[in-house]
Amino acid sequence: MSKRSINGTDFTAMVLAGAERLQQHAEHVNSLNVFPVPDGDTGTNMNLTMTAGATELKKNNTTSVGQCAGVLSKGLLMGARGNSGVILSQLFRGFSRYAAQHEELSTTQFAAALQTGVDTAYKAVVKPVEGTILTVAKEAARHAVYYARRTSDVVELMTEVLAKAKEALAHTPELLPVLKQVGVVDSGGQGLVYIYEGFHQYLVSGISGATVPVQGQPVKVQVPAEKLTKPDQAIAAVQTTAQSQLSTEDIEFLYDMEFFINRQLGGSAPADFDEELFRKALSVNGDSIIVISDDETIKVHVHSKAPGEVLNLALRYGEITQIHILNMREQHRDLLTAGMDIAPMPEVFADIPSEERIAVAPAEPPAYDLAPYGFIAVSSGDGIADIFKSLGVDVVLAGGQTMNPSTEDFVNAISSISAEHVYILPNNSNIVLAAQQAKELLEGERDITVIPSKSIPQGIAAAFAFQEEETVESNSSNMLEAITQVKSGQVTHAVRDTSFDELEIKSGQYIGIANSKIVAAADDLLAASSALLSNMLQNGDEIVTVLTGEEAEPEVTETLSLWLRENYPDVEVEVHEGGQPLYYYLFSVEP
Repeated sequence: MSKRSINGTDFTAMVLAGAERLQQHAEHVNSLNVFPVPDGDTGTNMNLTMTAGATELKKNNTTSVGQCAGVLSKGLLMGARGNSGVILSQLFRGFSRYAAQHEELSTTQFAAALQTGVDTAYKAVVKPVEGTILTVAKEAARHAVYYARRTSDVVELMTEVLAKAKEALAHTPELLPVLKQVGVVDSGGQGLVYIYEGFHQYLVSGISGATVPVQGQPVKVQVPAEKLTKPDQAIAAVQTTAQSQLSTEDIEFLYDMEFFINRQLGGSAPADFDEELFRKALSVNGDSIIVISDDETIKVHVHSKAPGEVLNLALRYGEITQIHILNMREQHRDLLTAGMDIAPMPEVFADIPSEERIAVAPAEPPAYDLAPYGFIAVSSGDGIADIFKSLGVDVVLAGGQTMNPSTEDFVNAISSISAEHVYILPNNSNIVLAAQQAKELLEGERDITVIPSKSIPQGIAAAFAFQEEETVESNSSNMLEAITQVKSGQVTHAVRDTSFDELEIKSGQYIGIANSKIVAAADDLLAASSALLSNMLQNGDEIVTVLTGEEAEPEVTETLSLWLRENYPDVEVEVHEGGQPLYYYLFSVEP
């Protein structure tokens, strides 16, 4: 099949195919990450970014490639997540600038659009780093400009572009030493290659969107076998992703910040915006700086040591909107283990939706007298669910390590509760966002507070701290305080050999995880459990709660209880049947 040009219809189909291809492999891209979320979840960020653009394009496509590229650019810019998403949006922003005046693109024009995209993306990044998505895009575009002079067939050109992108991706570890150290290629570059594979698949076969078949294999790096990331292996207890090869303290600029500055708002007339000076000011205490500006809006991404100073600087130029700030050290600590704090990311979308938002059930509570408070908690295991119900929780959603309730699940649960104010206990860091999105969806309709509990012990502690006669503010404060006081521990088994903070772990060993850090490994379940508890228990701790999992053996549990009472006679020990999968024991230690 040959093609002398692409029009808006072709471009739309290419984008839908690229978005679908990336979605199919988002988890593999995540597994290549070197740094933590949001930038660390590169596959998720690129997937969400590409989905935003593709959704906009699906609703507003024409036969003009210039108009379609503009629609895509706008969708990507507003939906961009993280460093990788912003760079992706800039690649297509430049592409759209070149394509703007064209109804169709020939090979030379398509190549020039790719090159303009690269130029725009490099300009947007203060300190471009080679061995990243930028390098992959640059080498592919450079080859496109070269090869376009030798062919008038867009299909043949895209074949060459894809081959060059894969070649550049395989070379990224040679340009960025940390990639070679941990045995991966660049995650953002891999995401771009998947998008280009979707482009190529449509041009070759005419297949786009959800019907694009999964073909080929991810690019691999020639490194020692023990360091290779294997994304298709199930991860239950130890994630041997790139993050596990780095120290949390290596993250110098720990606050990941994204926000918009609205130049039209902000009270007094905003100061004149000098982009170069603004970038220099951000670089004093930051890196990974991306600034995108037009007459009305400035989009900013930065990793900073001093988020307050960044916001004060931004306020000079207008009103700040859509602020997102995350502590990357905290995210890194979560990612280093596969404890109850960590769960695999759910599929971001099964198909590119025609509508902007899923339909949800009405948010009005049942038409009878409202209770002052209602509770929703997420748990895994019948015994744990019973504990939450005994503490007054109205709705217990099944979820945890291997299954995450959706935003719609939370909305429907809220709708079923007849209460003036609803508290949500997610009990897992990967579920907090869905709970918060449900709250935002129902803003103005229902009063909701999300207590960001990251583990079952934290959720139980929060529920214990609740007092119905107290105000919303007082209860929220008490529950937030409660989750900071409890220490969470889990015992599971390792699924592969790894090392963590000089602790050598063999596949099949039992491992103890304390507050998202592996602190014990042993061939014996009792030995691992007692070592974990010894690590968790400190002077002044008074209560230990043991939640037994579905695979826990009664004899081991009894021996462990005796060990606790003999070695910590002043500590009160409670044992409950939790029934949770994957984890032999969940421990809660409280002062």
